Amino acid sequence: MTVTIALEPPRQAGVLRLLELSDAYAASLYPAESNHMVDVSSLEESGMSFFVARKDDAILGCCALVEASDGTAEIKRMFVDEAARGFKLGKQLMDVILERAVERGMSIIRLETGIYQPQAIGLYRAYGFVEIGAFGDYKPDPLSIFMEKRLS
Repeated sequence: MTVTIALEPPRQAGVLRLLELSDAYAASLYPAESNHMVDVSSLEESGMSFFVARKDDAILGCCALVEASDGTAEIKRMFVDEAARGFKLGKQLMDVILERAVERGMSIIRLETGIYQPQAIGLYRAYGFVEIGAFGDYKPDPLSIFMEKRLS
């Protein structure tokens, strides 16, 4: 499957649909207090790189890189449409987002994911992410796994 991944604005119908699917998926796994989603307005702020994966006109996946002022960044809103799973789209998105972090001079990239998402956890571990404690504004949560990868 030939997919293109590019920086795009998040406020478009196909992305909003994907974010709704992501929200529903997370809500099916975790209570509200353990979901740490950012909304579309946050995805439009400066210091945010939002990537969209497409096959032709169909939006199949997305992810965001949120830069902090200290040279670190966080991956948010990494999601692949269920119809596109199994095509290694998560790996393609990770390649693009890590490349962007290096281009932007980030030293560490972090993320939070849930314990009931073994495919996501496996993907992050395969890319060299290791578990850490809660970071930033996160509080420790038994349903969350916090990870980071040092880039320099």
